[in-house]
Amino acid sequence: MTDILFLILVIVSILLLWLMIYDTNRFVTITYTVSDKRIQNDFRAVLLADLHNKSFGKDNEALIAAIDGLQPEMILVAGDMLTAKPGVDFEVAMDLMQRLSGKYPIYYGNGNHEYRAGIYPEKYGDMHEKYIKGLKELEIQPLINESVRLEEYGVCIYGLEIDRKYYKRFRRPHMSVEYLESVLGQADDDAYGLLLAHNPEYFEAYAKWGADLVLSGHVHGGMVRVPFWGKGVLSPNVSFFPKYDGGSFSLGTSRMLLSRGLGTHTIPIRLFNPGELVCIDFRRAD
Repeated sequence: MTDILFLILVIVSILLLWLMIYDTNRFVTITYTVSDKRIQNDFRAVLLADLHNKSFGKDNEALIAAIDGLQPEMILVAGDMLTAKPGVDFEVAMDLMQRLSGKYPIYYGNGNHEYRAGIYPEKYGDMHEKYIKGLKELEIQPLINESVRLEEYGVCIYGLEIDRKYYKRFRRPHMSVEYLESVLGQADDDAYGLLLAHNPEYFEAYAKWGADLVLSGHVHGGMVRVPFWGKGVLSPNVSFFPKYDGGSFSLGTSRMLLSRGLGTHTIPIRLFNPGELVCIDFRRAD
């Protein structure tokens, strides 16, 4: 009996290891539809988040082919395309941005990895400076607590970069509407507001500020998702079964689309949780 149980344990372990490797090296495409009377013309956007220098095929050819197949009007980035780690370059992230920028306008919001590479130059050297310079050479202007209004579509895109204290592990500091107004200003009610906010934990604050649609990442789907239940197990701030792990969430008139991300970092684990390419169809409501 002991031998049989041991054999079963070995087989299950091998299957889980295979599935982990499989899920870590693939992605699925998820499509959402949003509508609002302020949207002037229908359009499609692709949301990228948490690539962390992951490449799906040579030069990310599989990811680019999937994006091209969706035929979006624009690319929205919710941060962490690179990994801020000493000695690690950002060639994969920059190469993807280069290949996409020639085809689509890209609106880039920073994540905690882009942010911390900039505030700790003693640790990361000139990584942030070179990366931002590379983006600007591609005519990609990161929206660092800035906004751009797209009159053709009737939307305003905001890029939020929050202070490092809001990324601390084991605790969740309060975020006030006043703080958001101090960095972003007030929301423009005349346009449909898209907020690129990497950390989804503060959805309540984003909604109170006035975001119509929040686009986030950061949580990586909880790394491991519980089969059948579908909940993610662990968030980056080391909280178990996070409330916001991936998918669509609503609060009042605000909605958040939370990408489960594409890559991994530090602990390269995805289980029952493949990478996610998010497609969003924006529709004008009658």
